[in-house]
Amino acid sequence: MFLFSMSSISGGRIRPSSKRFSTFWIVRFVLLDDATSRLQPYAAAVRSAWRSFLAEPRAPEPPKRVWRDWVLVFVVAGLAVTEAFLRDDLPWEPLALVTALAFSVVLLFRRANPLGVLAFTFGLVAIADVVAIAADVPPPGLYTMAFLLILPYSLFRWGSGREIAIGMVFIVAVLVLGIVADFTDWTEAIGGVIVMLFPAVLGATMRFRAGSRGRELDQARLREREQIARELHDTVAHHVSAIAIQAQVGRTLAIGDPDAPMRALRVVEEEASRTLAEMRTMVGALRQSEELDLAPQRGVADIERLAPGNGHGPSMSVVRNGDLDEIGPSLESALYRLAQESVTNAIRHSRNATSIRVAISGGEESVLLEVSDDGDPISVNRGPVGYGIVGMEERVKLLGGTIKTGPRAAGGWVVEIELPRRSSR
Repeated sequence: MFLFSMSSISGGRIRPSSKRFSTFWIVRFVLLDDATSRLQPYAAAVRSAWRSFLAEPRAPEPPKRVWRDWVLVFVVAGLAVTEAFLRDDLPWEPLALVTALAFSVVLLFRRANPLGVLAFTFGLVAIADVVAIAADVPPPGLYTMAFLLILPYSLFRWGSGREIAIGMVFIVAVLVLGIVADFTDWTEAIGGVIVMLFPAVLGATMRFRAGSRGRELDQARLREREQIARELHDTVAHHVSAIAIQAQVGRTLAIGDPDAPMRALRVVEEEASRTLAEMRTMVGALRQSEELDLAPQRGVADIERLAPGNGHGPSMSVVRNGDLDEIGPSLESALYRLAQESVTNAIRHSRNATSIRVAISGGEESVLLEVSDDGDPISVNRGPVGYGIVGMEERVKLLGGTIKTGPRAAGGWVVEIELPRRSSR
């Protein structure tokens, strides 16, 4: 309609200038339409990413309030009081001190309600900056108020995506008002922006690392469950195969009386075959690889083979006590896998260990497995739990047992596991 109205000027006759003007707009509209079509996929990706960001839930399991939080509050409050009495150039001293003390208390709630705490503190700071700008006076505040940098970290570490988006409005508002209220030069202003945003970036980084480790821990548990499913299949398949064979033999021997025995044995054979087929399908879906492990299941008698074979690692001894004759194939397999992981960890992570001891004790209700080494003393807080230990804990939990790991009083590391015998029946 726009081009049509332009060509209708002067009685429907188009002047040369009108022709050039119309050509300009045609080219411009074509180029804009082409650019818009090219940018549509990127715009859609940005909108999708933004919606996904807003839908991000809060980080799971924030730490509970501990004694260190109270120590932080008292330290901040003490520093604020000390600074207020020592500084002579502090404007609005009573208001600055009361504000700092109130802000120190809300630090206790920074994980449980990160947006509320940040909105409360940064909102009051913004109001104080607006009043200072209107009154043409320096903004009130203590150097101790630098502890507020913890709040952007808490918001990005524990808040949801929508809370982070709302909280960024308060952060940007405080940044802009702070620069306007106390502007000296652009170098200092840019430095202030970097200092303010660095805790937020650090919180987002820690959140990503925690999420990545959580996913890796979940993968370790899933791999352990997959291994248990394979062992369950192999163990149960042995018994069900025996049932199927017995049913076939029964059919052969019952030819002389083809009434009830034949029907019962036929049902047993069909059910056993169907169970095997369904179990193979289930375990096949659980396996990430299509390659089948046809090696026989390992048991307690195979634990000696876990000793290092190159002669460079620590020596290994195996001690057996109690009743270990009839503990069932699934429990034997579990004991071997747990001993294998424990010995592997001792070989890899022990410091200056010369020997590894594996002790297995069979009781009436349970079987005890203990793997220890004589390495150097190790601190209890030696870092995050490894994925191997996570897998062991998952296996023991599924089998109804208990596991304890930690440093030995005499040095080295020990793993103590108790598994009930009923888990194999």
